[in-house]
Amino acid sequence: MPLERRQVILGVAAVIVLGLAVWTFRPASTPVTAAPQTPARARTAKAAAPAPGSGPVAPVKLGSLTASRNEPGNAQRNPFRFQPRIVAPPPRPIERPVTEAPVRPPPPMPTGPPPPPPIPLKFVGIVERASGVKWAVLTDGKSAPMHGKDGDIIDGKYLIVKIGTESIEMTYTDGRGRQVIRLTGQ
Repeated sequence: MPLERRQVILGVAAVIVLGLAVWTFRPASTPVTAAPQTPARARTAKAAAPAPGSGPVAPVKLGSLTASRNEPGNAQRNPFRFQPRIVAPPPRPIERPVTEAPVRPPPPMPTGPPPPPPIPLKFVGIVERASGVKWAVLTDGKSAPMHGKDGDIIDGKYLIVKIGTESIEMTYTDGRGRQVIRLTGQ
């Protein structure tokens, strides 16, 4: 019994939804017209509507509707004939007297030799000996890890300047290209 009641309720709801959809999306084929008013309704509508002017209403001149009008004469304007558009001449350029010589940018200065390439080593970690000397462990990713302390030369090209807690400071053996390498890599 409850299943049949549920089906009936769902069927009625579906019909209502379908009816609302049809009513909402139906085309407006017939214009909506106002219902004819009864004299009592007309009086209340006139009393409620504000007057468009504050003075008396002017009488309608019915004679002017039947009066003859002047026919259009030969006018020089023809809307169906195209004529070239009149374009104003371009404005003349304003000539300004030259008071100063034009400013030229200075020639580029020589920048010197290019900087050395960055050091391709990665700082892997620190090993502290029992004597308190810190050794840095470095790798280039291709060969076995390298290690050294302050002042040591690594791989024959790089000099360890200072070993910190989270970074290492290195230069090329000739002293140029000072670089700080962090513990996480370059």
